[in-house]
Amino acid sequence: MSALKFAHNSERPQIVVLAKAPVPGRVKTRLSPTYSPADAAEIALAALLDTLDAVRDAPASRRFLAMDGDLVSAPPGGIKMLHQRGDGLAERIDYALADAFTIAVRPTLLIGMDTPQITAAHLARAGEQLAAPGVDAVLGLADDGGFWALGLRRWVPGLFADVGMSRPDTGENQLIRLRAAGLRVGLLRTLRDVDTAADAAAVAESAPWGRFARVLRELDAHVEVRAS
Repeated sequence: MSALKFAHNSERPQIVVLAKAPVPGRVKTRLSPTYSPADAAEIALAALLDTLDAVRDAPASRRFLAMDGDLVSAPPGGIKMLHQRGDGLAERIDYALADAFTIAVRPTLLIGMDTPQITAAHLARAGEQLAAPGVDAVLGLADDGGFWALGLRRWVPGLFADVGMSRPDTGENQLIRLRAAGLRVGLLRTLRDVDTAADAAAVAESAPWGRFARVLRELDAHVEVRAS
């Protein structure tokens, strides 16, 4: 499907990227011991920048980056900054969506920074599915049991209450919670999150064209040199 299926700009969703500043020791800690904290931060930055490139190129009415911490450089053109608030991931997701809906009451798609293999086409399809008749929400599950994307046609408070995050059953429980709220949910393509070194290798292999794959290749070469 292409962006041309959006007849009017009003049908295009807002896209929110929920991200953590790539600070050594605070991001991608499960990449150790294969990668140092500084390497892990470099990998996280590459993942974030590839994600923002996809968002920049995707059909959207507005684009936001909701940051926990500060980004060293400005985001790509057309992406507005939001500052995360709340305690814990569930609350931060809730507030990021609430802030976007406060800016404009329109369909909103929230994604993370852990799937750098996504493309503008992935996001276009997600937006088309969110705009389809009979759909109130979309959910993109992740291989590790979480979810990589969640979209809503309208704001519904409390959708993340009692959903434990970063667990093998997070995605399943989030789907149950959405349906319990009376929402008709469309499922997006399941993708692999980057959490471990094995995840990083698999994602880089599936998307060899990106910044993420290039950075990983360079770091792997350095790791091999240090090990020799």
